[in-house]
Amino acid sequence: MGATVAMPWVARAQASNLIRIGVPTKTYYPTIIAETAIRQKLFEKEGLKPELTIYRSGAEGFEALAAGAADIVMNSTMSVAGGLKRGVNARCVANAANGYYGWQLVVKTDSPITKVSEIAGKKVGITSAGSGTDILALWTVAEHKIQFTRVPLGGGGLVPNLLTGNIDATVLYSPLTYKVVDEKVARVLIDYGTAVPAHSTGSWIATDKVIKDRPEVVQKAVNALYGGVGFLVDDKNRDAAVKLVAEIDEIPEKIAAFELDRNLKLISRTGEFKLEWVERALENARLIGMKELADPKEVFIDKFKPVPTKA
Repeated sequence: MGATVAMPWVARAQASNLIRIGVPTKTYYPTIIAETAIRQKLFEKEGLKPELTIYRSGAEGFEALAAGAADIVMNSTMSVAGGLKRGVNARCVANAANGYYGWQLVVKTDSPITKVSEIAGKKVGITSAGSGTDILALWTVAEHKIQFTRVPLGGGGLVPNLLTGNIDATVLYSPLTYKVVDEKVARVLIDYGTAVPAHSTGSWIATDKVIKDRPEVVQKAVNALYGGVGFLVDDKNRDAAVKLVAEIDEIPEKIAAFELDRNLKLISRTGEFKLEWVERALENARLIGMKELADPKEVFIDKFKPVPTKA
């Protein structure tokens, strides 16, 4: 009888400590952060048991969150604004980044194109409609007042199609950008990390239900994730951080060092939101045809201020 009574209690205790984390894709900074926090046992220090799922896209991760299959995911801030209008009650609980660091518009090294205006009427690669690459392609159209054909190729198709000449240019993200430039097979026309005004590009997101029922778990998870950021950007951990990035992303250490210095060291270390950053994010959402969007003030909450867990 005692065992029968105790077992459900143990199950509840384990469930209360479990945190299911979702990230959009493997070779992307949120995966590096989450993996670092796990490997440095930062979740364990917060009394949590992490379970990391790497999805095929941000949209898939957001769907998992909406379905209750994940507790906290990293996705675009604008996805929350769109989701609220579709009945997905989720909020941004911590700001991840305010720019597309390491994202660039590139052409082949031997391309005759030397300036952005010359891609008018050309074919430009993107991963898929509504993706970050699509947002930046459409930002380029609006900012430079030109028109070109956006060609969806998936993440794995961008570089091969550029190099074979099937497309004239592509929007590309780190660490691929660093790799192609370092190998001198592509050159940069636009560095979106500096060209696009600061706005909340990505956030850690939780549902209203998780926020209401398990606020202490959300806080501890945020602490651990930003502890991961803290470990990576601390100069005294540089050698270990470069090795971690290289291992997680399966890239050479030279490229991993670029990813650390030009991307990870620029992302948010505090999780802070500003209304203007969210407003600009929703302006970009409208560029890709998102019309039904929640009020920017409803998109985020600032009660979960990270207290980074120490490694």
